[in-house]
Amino acid sequence: MLVLDGNTGQNGLSQVKAFHAALGLSALIVTKLDGTAKGGVICALAHTLKDGSKPAVLALGKGEGINDLAPFTAAQYSSELFN
Repeated sequence: MLVLDGNTGQNGLSQVKAFHAALGLSALIVTKLDGTAKGGVICALAHTLKDGSKPAVLALGKGEGINDLAPFTAAQYSSELFN
């Protein structure tokens, strides 16, 4: 599992690809989505890692604390991303 800062943008995509190639990631948690970051890296990852196994996105961090982690659901994510 990799915990990824949602503010890293393109660098986050590079990080996930490198970790996935080296370790075969099974899961991701994307944090720091409470500001301007929308976690678009998730869409880029879905497109980039379309061949083979993709790590599951387990949770999104929408605040500063552990209680701000929310389980990831594609419907809620896409609604918040485009609204």
